[in-house]
Amino acid sequence: MSVSEAAGGGRRPPWHGRHHAPQEQPESDRAWLTQGCEELLRAPAGDQRGEAAARLGARAADEDLYPHDLVNGVFGAAGRCWSTSPPEPVDTPTAVHARAAALLDAAHSALVAALDGYLQRARADLVRHRTERAAFVNDLLTGRAEPGRLAERAHRYGIRLSATHTVLVARAPRLTADIVHRVDVALAARFGEGNTLTTLRDGDLVCISAGGLRGIGAELAHLLLTELGPDGWQVAVGRPHPGVHGLVASLDEARNALDHAGKLGFTAPVLNAADLLVFPVLLRDRDAITDLVTTVLGPLTGARGGAQPFLDTLTVLFDNQGNHTATARQMHLSVRAVTYRLDRIHHLTGYHPNEPTQRFTLHAAVLGARLLGWPEGAAG
Repeated sequence: MSVSEAAGGGRRPPWHGRHHAPQEQPESDRAWLTQGCEELLRAPAGDQRGEAAARLGARAADEDLYPHDLVNGVFGAAGRCWSTSPPEPVDTPTAVHARAAALLDAAHSALVAALDGYLQRARADLVRHRTERAAFVNDLLTGRAEPGRLAERAHRYGIRLSATHTVLVARAPRLTADIVHRVDVALAARFGEGNTLTTLRDGDLVCISAGGLRGIGAELAHLLLTELGPDGWQVAVGRPHPGVHGLVASLDEARNALDHAGKLGFTAPVLNAADLLVFPVLLRDRDAITDLVTTVLGPLTGARGGAQPFLDTLTVLFDNQGNHTATARQMHLSVRAVTYRLDRIHHLTGYHPNEPTQRFTLHAAVLGARLLGWPEGAAG
C-alpha cells in the first residue's frame, strides 16, 4: 500500500516541506533564465520591466527552481552587463560610480519583482494543492465520486483502493490549515513520503495511513502536543479496513470514538476505536439501552439532590476498579461518604456494585446514561 502526497500530478512548490530537492538542471536548460535576466537589466525602468520580472519569477517557480537561482541569475547578469557595457567618452570616477549605482538599482528592482512573482506563483500552487487534496480526501471518504474517476485520482496520489488503510481523526478547537500542513510534513518525514495523506476536513485533522503503519497515533499526538500544548485536543485511531468502504468505516470509527469520549468524559490523548467497541454496541439498540437506564437507575431520580451525585460516584468507582479509597480521594469525600452513597444506591435500585452478579448490569446502565445524557437529556 502506498499513499503519496503528490498533488494530483501537479507541480509542488519548491519550498514545500515534503518536496525532494529538485535535480540540478544543466546550464543549457537555464538559458531562458540567463537571457531573461540580462534583458531585464538592459530594459528601461518602469512598470513593463517589473511585470516582465514577475513573469520571469513565476516561470522559475514553474520550473522548480529555488529563489537563490533567481538571485544568482540577476547578479550574474549584472556582472555580464557591467563587463560588456561600452565605455563612456569621458569615464570619470563620478561617471563610473553613477553607472554602477544605476545597474545595482536595476538589479535590485528586477530581483524584488522576480521574487514577488515567484512567491505568488508558489503560494497559488500550494493553495491549489491543498484544495485538490482536501477535495480528493472528501470524495474518498464519502464515496460520492464516480468510481472510475476516483480510481484515477487515487492512482495519482499513490493510493490502491483495494489495500488496507487506517484513518485517524484529531479534534481540537484551534486547528488551522497551517498546523495541519506542518503535521502532514512531519508525518511524511517520520513514516515515509508515500505512507500518509493528511488534510483538514470539517474542522478535524484527518489522516489516511497505511494499514500496517505502527506508532502513527503516538506520533500524531506528539506533533499536536508541540503545536497546541497539552490540552484541548484528542486523537482517535480507527481500525484498519480494506477498500474504499473500509476507509469510510475506519473514519466513522475514529469520529464515533471521539464523540463517545466527549460524552463519557474520557480524556486520554489517544483513543483506539478497537478499545471502545462496546459503546456502539450499547447504542445500536437505543430502545434497549434506554430501557436499561430507566429501569436500573430511574429510582435514583427520586432521591434528595437527584440522580447525578450517585451517577458521579458510580462513574468514579468503576474508573477506579471498585476501589473505595481511590474513589473517595478523587471525589474529595470520605470513604464513609462513598460507602453511604453506595448503600443508598443499593436501597433505591436494588443493585450494588460490590455484588459480582450485579456489577456488570449497573456499569452498563451507568455507561448508557452517560451516552444518552441521562438524566439531563431525555432518555426516551
